[in-house]
Amino acid sequence: MKVKKGDDVLLLLKDGSSYLIKTGEGIKMTHRGNIDLSEVVGKEYGSVGKTSTGEEYYILIPGIVDYIFKIRRKTQIVYPKDAAFIIMMLDIKEGDRVIDAGLGSGALCMAFARYVGSCGKVYAYERREDFIRLAKENLKRFGVLERVEIKHRDIKEGFDEKEVDAVMIDVNDSWNYIYHARNSLKGGGRIGIICPTVNQVEKALETLESEGFINLQVWENLFRMYKPVPKRLRPVDRMVAHTAYLVFATKVSVEEGKDEYEEDGEG
Repeated sequence: MKVKKGDDVLLLLKDGSSYLIKTGEGIKMTHRGNIDLSEVVGKEYGSVGKTSTGEEYYILIPGIVDYIFKIRRKTQIVYPKDAAFIIMMLDIKEGDRVIDAGLGSGALCMAFARYVGSCGKVYAYERREDFIRLAKENLKRFGVLERVEIKHRDIKEGFDEKEVDAVMIDVNDSWNYIYHARNSLKGGGRIGIICPTVNQVEKALETLESEGFINLQVWENLFRMYKPVPKRLRPVDRMVAHTAYLVFATKVSVEEGKDEYEEDGEG
């Protein structure tokens, strides 16, 4: 497959540095020389080019991880290690309807939109207009904007949608909106909450319990990369350690279950 003008392309240098660019006119300056972006057009993906200093670079198709790390952002992004785990724990799949509360720069929403497919929908809530503008650009660039309905408002007003499959809350005071999430989830639907600190986890857990959620879980993902040198294989010198605590729970119909239990007891 050949690169077309206007395509997003990942340029990978031999030292491991990479650049997500849009092909066409212009020059991409790197520490290994400049790259004429017009020269990338017409080349095969997977082929090799050369910078102005003769350094080789590879022309590759960007993946979702490249977009997540390299998109423009004004907020802390959800790292791929956490985003992938969230998608698994919330069981996001083709055709699902998902509420994403706290759109930010759109990185996690981008992942949700990929997995709900063309017949699913992500409802993204964000109160800051500047975040919405940036997130729209990022979602459009990744090609999933049509799968996302963005709502410019504070989530303290609640969510419009009912019977959704999952709700993700990524705001500082998440516990204040668990009630709204419960009202929007279908029976057996799942909630996920991102908490950067322990005291926020404590408040979220207390509220989840009071709202009758079950299967409460708290996770922290610690991933470590290794240097891919066969004769000197060892961990990299630095790693991303704590990023966030991830809280998950499942909605059940507490009152209905209580009534049934009491009736059985009386019989």
